Amino acid sequence: MTEEAILRGCLNNDAAAQRELYNKYSPKMLAVCYRFAHNREDAEDMLQEGFIKVFLQIHTFESRGAFEGWIRRIVVHTCINILKKNKKFNESVDIIHATGIQVREDSVPSIIQAKQVVECIRLLPIGYRTVLNLYAVEGYSHREISNMLDIEESTSRSQYTRAKAMLEDILIRKRILQKPKPEFDWLAAVSQR
Repeated sequence: MTEEAILRGCLNNDAAAQRELYNKYSPKMLAVCYRFAHNREDAEDMLQEGFIKVFLQIHTFESRGAFEGWIRRIVVHTCINILKKNKKFNESVDIIHATGIQVREDSVPSIIQAKQVVECIRLLPIGYRTVLNLYAVEGYSHREISNMLDIEESTSRSQYTRAKAMLEDILIRKRILQKPKPEFDWLAAVSQR
């Protein structure tokens, strides 16, 4: 089924088209949710809620940008809204399910490194982790983040700066980085930017 046929079917509330859309995009969107969640169950809850919103809002898609990008924005906003509602999560780190991470190289070391970096990002306090994911991975500006999270733009910037410093410290302690290396680009391991 083509993307256009899926979209047309979803606009007509066709269950087969909705299932096709979910099957096509849910693995990538689960990876997005997982970066914001503390465990797979929370990520799956975020994913389900995100797709409910996708189906309810599909009539607003205007075909001007990528359909996947439109879905991703809805899923990211859903994750943020859930985080804002439920500020407390348990502190478990469940990196086994961090699939779908985009890496710039197709080598085993870079994939392992990406998973290690994601694991370390998930050790950050929720505010730092959220701002870091929104800015460095999802590509939102500090102004957009401040609007999403109802914080000052300067708070977004400072949380991002502190998150990077804390992440570097964690990477060094876990021996992913041997010593502070300005040339190590941990962001390149997990980012699409």
